[in-house]
Amino acid sequence: MPRRINKNNLWYRKVYRAYHCENCCKLLPKAIFLIIPFFLFFLLAGCVTIYNPATQKKETLLIDTRSEVSLGRNMDMQVQSQFQVLSDPWKQNRLDNIGQKIAAASDRQDLIYHFKIIKDAELNAFTIPGGYIYVNSGLMERASDDELACVIAHEIGHTAARHTVKKIQAILGYQIVMNIVMSANNNKSTIQAMDIVFSLASLGYGRQDETLADKLAVKYARKAGFNPYGMVTFFEKLKKEAEEKGANFNLVFLSSHPPIDERIKNVKNEIAKYP
Repeated sequence: MPRRINKNNLWYRKVYRAYHCENCCKLLPKAIFLIIPFFLFFLLAGCVTIYNPATQKKETLLIDTRSEVSLGRNMDMQVQSQFQVLSDPWKQNRLDNIGQKIAAASDRQDLIYHFKIIKDAELNAFTIPGGYIYVNSGLMERASDDELACVIAHEIGHTAARHTVKKIQAILGYQIVMNIVMSANNNKSTIQAMDIVFSLASLGYGRQDETLADKLAVKYARKAGFNPYGMVTFFEKLKKEAEEKGANFNLVFLSSHPPIDERIKNVKNEIAKYP
């Protein structure tokens, strides 16, 4: 579930056009073309092939877990500079208790998961590389524990499947991401590169990735002891809110994911597979 994006942001417009346009080579921002001089480098750079139980496939990764965690740590600082992160002990305790149960049930155990609350009334949540999960305060106020667990499970599903980091490495390449990971300064080039990475992580996911994350949400929520039907009731809340607010209501979660009715049907079918 991606965060709400300022679509007037210059870097967002550039990256969005590059990511979504069929003729993307003509529209990629100049910063992304920095990968060309490093082409031979990341062909020769070390990469790792793993079996990913979340996707049930063998995958070749340019960015290992240690580098992903470093990237996520840098991105988390940017999130905290752009959003108000709440410090409410009761709400944070609720989020951590549910989040850590889901994390323990997930297919990915090679990193530490971090859960934070963004002060925002919108029903939304998002994740960045390295196990950082953000949930809007508005969602927490309106979601039951089962619904919250399913939302968290969906975001952890993206992390387990490595959807965000694979998208970033595919577009930016190994060298640029490693420069960001290793950079300890805040010069203009590093800040601009971080803006690109953050925008890429915020653009949302394709239909296939979202369908898998919903499937994993059912699996993880159920394994952690929560009712996976909470995913269905949460989708129904989103659908109702969109219908009540009309055509001008722009909820990023609904606009960038597969149709909500399709997702409800798929989740119900996935739940039915379990005894």
